[in-house]
This record gives sequence, C-alpha cells and structure tokens, in this order.
Amino acid sequence: MKACRVLSKLLLYPEPELIEALPELRQALGQHNPAWGVRLAGLFGHLADTPLIALQQEYVATFDRNPSHSLHLFEHIHGESRDRGQAMVDLLAEYRKHGLDMVGNDLPDYVPLFLEFLSQLDEADAMPLLGDAVHVLAHVGRKLAANGSAYAPLFELLEQASPVAAETLSEPPVRDMDEAMETFGPGADGVEPLLNTSFGTSLAAGPQTIKFYPRAAQAAAV
Repeated sequence: MKACRVLSKLLLYPEPELIEALPELRQALGQHNPAWGVRLAGLFGHLADTPLIALQQEYVATFDRNPSHSLHLFEHIHGESRDRGQAMVDLLAEYRKHGLDMVGNDLPDYVPLFLEFLSQLDEADAMPLLGDAVHVLAHVGRKLAANGSAYAPLFELLEQASPVAAETLSEPPVRDMDEAMETFGPGADGVEPLLNTSFGTSLAAGPQTIKFYPRAAQAAAV
C-alpha cells in the first residue's frame, strides 16, 4: 500500500509546497501503481492547472463546509456522539501498536493520516484495515462523484482496492454541539483530549477492534 502515501498527500489542503511536489508525487505513484497514476491524471491536472487560491476555496467548500464529504472517518458513522470518542481511542491504539506516534493536532480518523498509516504497513496488515474503512471511504467517494469533484476517483480507487465490498452507510446521529465541544474541543492547554495519553482507559487495556462498519451491519450481527 505504498501508493497510499501519495493519496494522503493529494488529500491535504493545497499549499504551494504541494503544488510544487506534484511532478514528484505523480512519478512516485506511477512507480508504485501505474494504473492508479493513470486514473488520477485528472486530479493531478486539476491541481496543477488551477490557481492556488481557487484550489484552496474549492477544498474548503468541498471538505470543510460539506459534512457529506468530511475527511474524518468516524463522523460519517457516529456524527459527534460520544461513540466517536471511543472509536478514536481504539484507532489511536491501533496506530501505536504498529509504531506510529501521532504529532500535531489532527484527529486519528483524519483520512490523510489514515492513508499515511496504511502506507507504512505490510499489505497483509494494511488490507484488513482498508476493508474496515472502505464503507466510509466509498460513501465519501459517491458523494464527491455526485458533485463532480476531481477528488472522487481517489476514493473510487480505494474502494476498488479493498478486499471487501463497501456497504451502504446509514445517516450518523444528529450532532449535539455542546456534547461535541465537551468531547472533542481542545482543553486549556490547547491539546485535543483524544490526543492526550491520559484520555480514557482503553489504551491501558490494549488495542480494541476498530469499528468502521455501518451501524445497520453491526445491528444485524448482534
């Protein structure tokens, strides 16, 4: 899954450094997975040929202002409910189990971070995790495709690479903003509570199963 590192970079907020690195990223993707390079030619061209300010405005409108396109995996399953917090802790434990120590303020379910993580794993370890997350990734991809986004093929490639077929997601719980701020808002030290090692007790108990599956499928399994 080395090619996932390139996909991770392509999903970041467009900065001059990203635009300058596009030829290198395109070459690297072609080396790791030529078919993916061909499939993403349109996205590379769009990023290279569009003025930076327009790319940045488009990115914000697409991913930051449209919850259907959110780049936070668990938002599509749990909304801002407390269940999302436990899912974050479990995913963070999975990262640490494989030697990934998070830095910065990104939450564990941020798609570019998740893809970067997959790129560092052997395929035998990466593919099951991709299979867990594909239901959300495919959901976002379908929403992007319906809106004609140049980013849609990236999510379609991840869906095609998955070892399991994507299931349809049900709608996440209605957001409770007070609860969301209590659960996810930064503390007095400016650190997100989920990135604080003192948050919760699940890490001490060891890695837990990460639940990316649609709630409908979970209910059927109970």
